[in-house]
Amino acid sequence: MPENKDHDEELTLEHRILIRLRQVLAAVVRDVTPPPGMRHPLSKQTVEDIRSAFALIAARERELRGDSANPDLPVFADKGATARIVEFDAPEKETSQSEKDKK
Repeated sequence: MPENKDHDEELTLEHRILIRLRQVLAAVVRDVTPPPGMRHPLSKQTVEDIRSAFALIAARERELRGDSANPDLPVFADKGATARIVEFDAPEKETSQSEKDKK
């Protein structure tokens, strides 16, 4: 699966390596996946290791893009907030004329 050449020039070597690793790993998984009803040739531990590898690749790609959701990473003051808290007061309940007369 060739990547866009213009886009490849923008990526770092590490990111290109991660993309290729993900593609090769996905191709291996497709090749060894048996038809429905047949026993899978990989052990449960190997399947878990493959899932873990995909997760690590995806996490590193997110870090390289700069949109990591990892709360343990430092947040720089000049980066700016990604969310904005909007405070508002509930509108005051209007009192009817009869309630004003009772006071």
